[in-house]
Amino acid sequence: MTTFTVRSARPADAAGMARVHVEGWRQTYRGLMSDEVLDAPDFVDRRERFWTAALGDDPRFAHVVAAVALIDDEVVGIAMTGPTPEGERAGGTPDRMLYVLYVLADHHGTGAGAALLDAVAPASRAHTLWVADPNPRAQAFYAKHGFAPDGTVRVDDGVPELRMTRAAG
Repeated sequence: MTTFTVRSARPADAAGMARVHVEGWRQTYRGLMSDEVLDAPDFVDRRERFWTAALGDDPRFAHVVAAVALIDDEVVGIAMTGPTPEGERAGGTPDRMLYVLYVLADHHGTGAGAALLDAVAPASRAHTLWVADPNPRAQAFYAKHGFAPDGTVRVDDGVPELRMTRAAG
């Protein structure tokens, strides 16, 4: 069995993280999101610029925590948390949000997703997240890790989403 390693993300990981981020979107959102967005020729480049900023000295990302799952030094999974946006903190919503968690489909079921979640969103701290609806696999994963829908829904980039929260454990 191939084993993975999870560690804090580094600026040198930006290209690999961009690749996983885009492939994760394509694997997850095909049929829910427009092909024009998913197949945009500059999609990987835009994600790489995002990850370069998030992992660099950009002050907008000062409170971000990011991790990667690696197999043989290749990024196969990514995760990132940060502060919950001010406009979403009303009503006891946790002050930390899981923004990104993708593991390439070939590595689903290996424990990489759970390890990434633990690395960036420890159960000892309350978190919230948005998940596509429908996305039964992801929703079941998050429920297994203590998240529950809180009744809040939205549409983002044309994709219906529901918010899930987890209290500190």
